[in-house]
Amino acid sequence: MRTWFLVIAVLCAGPAWSQTQPPPEPARDDAASRFDRMSEQEKAQLRERLRQFKALPPDEQARIQANVARFRALPPEEKARVRQNLEAFRQLSPGERQRLLNQWHEFQKLPPDQRKELQQQFRAYLDANPDRRQQMMENLREWRNMTREQREQMRERLRELRERRGR
Repeated sequence: MRTWFLVIAVLCAGPAWSQTQPPPEPARDDAASRFDRMSEQEKAQLRERLRQFKALPPDEQARIQANVARFRALPPEEKARVRQNLEAFRQLSPGERQRLLNQWHEFQKLPPDQRKELQQQFRAYLDANPDRRQQMMENLREWRNMTREQREQMRERLRELRERRGR
């Protein structure tokens, strides 16, 4: 959770970021003017975020910096979508946020090929028409209600179907 908070803090901390990695002159002027307009409380919070960032291991700092650079390179509509998702995340209850973070960590532990497969399945879900999405959600509910043995039987049937189609 701390890492997630720090990522969010760094993304929202334009002036603090400019203090760690000097940007080109015009952006530095913009960051300095934004910093000057902040209240003392906001400045103190920003300094604390910077202190926390500097306390991170170098590899974690590099990862965060790469994420910030990727965010800054996004087109405005993508940035708006990311901000909207972040706001929706912030509005979740602490329990829901923790559950999502746990799921994200589990997803990250998967081998790259499994992650890619899940991403493709999710894209297919998003691209499906509403009736198809509803059917997909019903299938997921049924899957979750199956026992481990039933799931394994279903997997075996699906393997057999794929093999028949491949012939």
